[in-house]
Amino acid sequence: MLQLLPIEGDRDLQRARNCEKGDAMAAPKILRIAIAPVKALFVGDASAGILLILVAAAAMIAANSPLAYEYHDLFHAEFGWDFKLDTLHLWINDGLMAIFFFVVGLEVKRELMVGQLSTPEQRRLPALAALAGMAAPALVFLMVAGTEYPTVRGWAIPAATDIAFAMGVLGLLGDRVPRSLRLFLLTVAIVDDIGAVLIIAIFYTANIKLMWLVVSLVVLGCMIALNKMKVDKLWIYVLFAIGLWFAVLNSGVHATIAGVVAAFTIPLQSASGKRMLEPLEHNLAPWSAYLIVPVFGFANAGVELSGLGMEGILASLPMGIAAGLVFGKQIGIFTCIWIADKIGFAKRPDNASWAEIWGISVLCGIGFTMSLFIGELAFPGYRELIDEAKIGILMGSFVSAVLGYTILRLTTTHPEQFKDAD
Repeated sequence: MLQLLPIEGDRDLQRARNCEKGDAMAAPKILRIAIAPVKALFVGDASAGILLILVAAAAMIAANSPLAYEYHDLFHAEFGWDFKLDTLHLWINDGLMAIFFFVVGLEVKRELMVGQLSTPEQRRLPALAALAGMAAPALVFLMVAGTEYPTVRGWAIPAATDIAFAMGVLGLLGDRVPRSLRLFLLTVAIVDDIGAVLIIAIFYTANIKLMWLVVSLVVLGCMIALNKMKVDKLWIYVLFAIGLWFAVLNSGVHATIAGVVAAFTIPLQSASGKRMLEPLEHNLAPWSAYLIVPVFGFANAGVELSGLGMEGILASLPMGIAAGLVFGKQIGIFTCIWIADKIGFAKRPDNASWAEIWGISVLCGIGFTMSLFIGELAFPGYRELIDEAKIGILMGSFVSAVLGYTILRLTTTHPEQFKDAD
């Protein structure tokens, strides 16, 4: 059979058609690449973190708008009843946040029992990194802010990492960051939460009321007994958890500690093999991430800047907190990982370069929820210091988020999120 060869004019026409086809394919490819960061805002790990950014911005706008009085009055106006929680602000910080800490406790227990922290080898590096990432910011804070009372009580504020915020920023990078680093950030933040809870229990506990403390221990003992018997009725645990919260609230220990302790009494599974802890965690986690934490953020992040002025914004307290978050976190975590890897005590995360590990270390300087919470506990009765602490938290977290994102964006060698565009 004779094959008809195209004449020159036909070749030109074919080339034009191919160019048009190539341009048509290139346009969607460029468009997909361009909108990838925008798409990432609404999927995966990013959504909860972006919500917190919006909530913090809304709180700052409200606190510095003509609605500033209404914003403050909404959360701090007294109800007029004879009960320890007599404002909406207290109900959020001591009530709703107990549920947040309960979810944290469930997550920590699951990770310790069957998750990424279930073996000594898995716990080694995250535990060391978290400890170093708490000690170094505290030292930097003391170097910048000094040791005078009451400022010194804020030493623990930059020690906390916000899981949702940090994972949200990481989510903006899609699949560029290796999975090992995502798991490392998550496990460091979980160990960090354990440290923050211990700090609250030990260093920010008011005068202990012995009778209520004994009642708390009795209720806790009953919950432990339920665990040993593997009782599978969750409503029984809920009733005892509420009782534990009320007793702890009146004991002088911060009420949110009850949430963590109660979570540790929930069995992984019942005697019949029915899973209990993980379904409960999965059911409560969205409520915590998308309702409780944003409500807490809106109630606590607002600061009236006109009342502080530049002198208050640049005072030693906010500067110490910001420096602790930006410099202390990355110095502590990165140095710890480098030393542990070099001496063979624990190897660095798989498939991760030192530049990427540095970027993750910087992201750990995002301290929002826990930092704001500790800030409220550190300066009871010192409204101006609480506001200064909030400014330091917001400044340090913003710089850490932008710097960490930039480092990872420029240094990562895992651009898998563009594979569908090829």
